[in-house]
Amino acid sequence: MSITRRVFILSCVLLGASHVVVAGQKYGVTVPTVKPAALAAAKTYVWGVNRQSFDKKIDALIVAAVDRELSERGFSKVASGSSDVVVTYASLSRTDVDLKQKPKDGASAEIAVGTLLVDLSDPNRQTLFRVRMDTPIELNTATNEATVNGIIKQMFEKYPPRSKR
Repeated sequence: MSITRRVFILSCVLLGASHVVVAGQKYGVTVPTVKPAALAAAKTYVWGVNRQSFDKKIDALIVAAVDRELSERGFSKVASGSSDVVVTYASLSRTDVDLKQKPKDGASAEIAVGTLLVDLSDPNRQTLFRVRMDTPIELNTATNEATVNGIIKQMFEKYPPRSKR
């Protein structure tokens, strides 16, 4: 099954769950895939088809933040055509229910959670770097840019450093 299809299926499953029970849920950055040697040789990237945010403003913030982080790591963006790396992302939001807190007025505490997955693949769609962030989010349009920039920055702190020659 292709990586794109797996991300799509994961997104559909997660989007279908409106309430998730929190039982020791840990939030933060995870890096399930990283191939430093292949990434060290990569210099250009192109955006692939995303499972983008439903909010177009958030989508633009995510793309701009990823572009900035890749640029800081020596990548050059190409508008279309061939490149060393294809970048995609998937995002979703969900509501976790905190079962550890005592319910107030008969209702358990709910936590708005954002999940962002950024994937860098070679032209054959083999994943070179995949990073995921699950984090409680505050739904506040005044702080969206700072929130997205902070999340992307934390995610790319896990990017392998380029070897020094």
